[in-house]
Amino acid sequence: MRYLIIGAGAVGATIGGRLAETGHDVVLAARGAHAAALRADGLRLTTSDGTRTHRLPVVTDPAEPGELRPDDVLVLGVKTQDAIAALDAWGAAEVAGGGTAAQRLPVFCLQNGVEAERLALRRFAKVYGVCVWLPSTYLEPGVVSALCAPLTGILHVGLAAGGTDARAEAVAADLAKSGFEAPVVPDVMRWKYAKLLGNLGNAIQATTGPEPGPAKAALLLRAIREARAAYAAAGIAYASETEQSAARDGKVDQPAGVRGGSSWQSLARGTGSIEADYLNGEICLLGRTHGVPTPVNEVLRHAANIFARESLPPGAMSIEDLTALADEATSRA
Repeated sequence: MRYLIIGAGAVGATIGGRLAETGHDVVLAARGAHAAALRADGLRLTTSDGTRTHRLPVVTDPAEPGELRPDDVLVLGVKTQDAIAALDAWGAAEVAGGGTAAQRLPVFCLQNGVEAERLALRRFAKVYGVCVWLPSTYLEPGVVSALCAPLTGILHVGLAAGGTDARAEAVAADLAKSGFEAPVVPDVMRWKYAKLLGNLGNAIQATTGPEPGPAKAALLLRAIREARAAYAAAGIAYASETEQSAARDGKVDQPAGVRGGSSWQSLARGTGSIEADYLNGEICLLGRTHGVPTPVNEVLRHAANIFARESLPPGAMSIEDLTALADEATSRA
């Protein structure tokens, strides 16, 4: 199999680099300065094992690799807000022997939240979800770090529509040889809904800074309580905290001093967009659909989008001000 990493950012580049280290055929798809750096200097990937430079093929659009191969695996690593453009572009690419990528090739979705799989299933015949537990950092073009140990990350894999198959097993086996634990599960979206609860704090971290504190934990708990109420109203199952702890404790220990998560990094890089509509916004959608108030998540979604749209630096807001906005919204709900 050849792995085409569509969006070789923090998570995508880490997975691509680790797969390449174990002899797998990998192509990185990137844009702008990051693509230029990857082409000129290679991917500089730092893990708990040290820093290596991987000189891998780099493309900026689906036409560059030429006709896709029947054994290609598409790994969608872009943020959800960029997923439609990527899925449309790569889905239309022709595959050797006839047909398009959307008709013939599998796509594995790495995104936080649960919307990317829905978007992919509208376009691709073979869609897999991946629940990613892989703290990683991408702030400089061509440079990525993922410092967890003893494993680089944990990647639950399964069919987005439910179940497993031989392809999921084969991809998981390749990941397991490359520094990851990759359980193949029949209910991968149940794991992704569980992870979404923690990702509701991405907006808090992005707007008020990555440093932990009791006020931030309290606001996140309020957002999670809204989400759990929305899940209950919608009949959505999710993996328990006990299951999640059993899956990762002692396997992906992160060193102290690691910088902020994916949303914080988007602001730090000045991308102009952020994934809050598909994290806190997912809870708002469920709440509106099922009659559950979600004022805290709406405040977090709105604040994160203002930061991205106006290019505000991450951490420019105080947790006291953000909490006050949440209190006001809650009183009106």
